Amino acid sequence: MTITRQDMDAVRALRGLEDGRSSVRLRAALAVGTTPDPRFIDKLIERCAIEPEFYVRDMLTWALTRHPASLTVPELLREVRSERARARSQALHTLSKIGDRQAWPAITRASLSDADDEVARSAWRAAVVLVPEGEESALATMLAAQLGRGEKETRLSLSRALVALGEVIVPALRAATTDPDPRVCAHALATQRLLREPDAGFEFAIEEAKRVVALGVPGQEGGVGRVDR
Repeated sequence: MTITRQDMDAVRALRGLEDGRSSVRLRAALAVGTTPDPRFIDKLIERCAIEPEFYVRDMLTWALTRHPASLTVPELLREVRSERARARSQALHTLSKIGDRQAWPAITRASLSDADDEVARSAWRAAVVLVPEGEESALATMLAAQLGRGEKETRLSLSRALVALGEVIVPALRAATTDPDPRVCAHALATQRLLREPDAGFEFAIEEAKRVVALGVPGQEGGVGRVDR
């Protein structure tokens, strides 16, 4: 059996993906994406689930997007159901980059509310890319159910996902401004601000919203009542 140079390059690249040095893994992922080969798909997905370095994971995702969606999407959908949080997160992230709406069924209420913040954030980003026409309002309602969750980075991710849906989020945000939880109310107000003024900084918007909630300023964003802390 003749071993071609392409076969040798493939072997080196696959070995490189498992190297202990992140720089080598990064170069290997770049090489795999530069010369796509269906033989790489399983190893790329396997590596995504355990790769500790962000930049390497991003390159692995890029390499997967270089392969036919008909081959990668079914494998990624299986990963979305993995018990490993990183596997779920990276699979959802990669599906958002591929953008094949056949992956939409993977965006479930469970994935949007995953206990792991990184998984949930990946699901939010994927959802706004993959949502079919006509289902944006239903998605907005599901996303709004996560308002008030997590630290600033998580809240910003959710606000960005909601704002990306456009005006369909207005009813869901308006309802959230009456929530008895001040965190939910403030997050909804901040997201409303970002919808109106995309260039407004999130930190400024959230701090302003907290003041509105704490003071119960009448007439602000639909008449927020006083919320006792």
